[in-house]
Amino acid sequence: MTEHLLKILVVGDGNVGKSSFVRRYVNGQFSKTYKMTVGVDFSVKVLQWSDTEKVRLQLWDIAGQERFISMTRIYYKGAVGCVVMFDVTSSSSFLSCRHWKRDLDKKALLPNGDPIPCILLANKCDLPQRVVSADSIDRFSHANGFATWMETSVKENKSIDEAMRVLVQTILPLQSSLDPLQPQLLRPHDGVLRSDQDSELRGQSCC
Repeated sequence: MTEHLLKILVVGDGNVGKSSFVRRYVNGQFSKTYKMTVGVDFSVKVLQWSDTEKVRLQLWDIAGQERFISMTRIYYKGAVGCVVMFDVTSSSSFLSCRHWKRDLDKKALLPNGDPIPCILLANKCDLPQRVVSADSIDRFSHANGFATWMETSVKENKSIDEAMRVLVQTILPLQSSLDPLQPQLLRPHDGVLRSDQDSELRGQSCC
């Protein structure tokens, strides 16, 4: 059995639903109340990708205010993919996605120097007070180099698993072509977690 170990970032402004997204994806749970993330929260999700492949995702939920400080370079190190999320009822959170993507493109690079694959998620699409149109999102996604974009609702569990499957499908061929002979076993802050470190770091915040 081949096991792929992938560090995935989850970024976006505060209150767009990042922590809810991670919790829904990892545990299948949703709560209306969450504590604000400080720094970064960490979760692990294991996927049985095929009969011969397992994918272990290390999800780094980056606090919304981190874009304004220099710590993001540390958090981004070793990442191979990213979810950029905004709230369709908040135009400011959508506009901030450009800044998040530029920050990622400068600091989160694959071994060959290319930017890491990113998907853009338009969250809270179940709410009626939408202010960001699908056409605007589509144009923005193409103009800023996102692999794809999807509308999601963490509350309604809409497109959560599908979005992550698309991201993993984008990452795996790149990983194989960049470094087919080297096992993806790095220190936690290099981006990929060894299986014996899961229990030590699960749920802890990075400082």
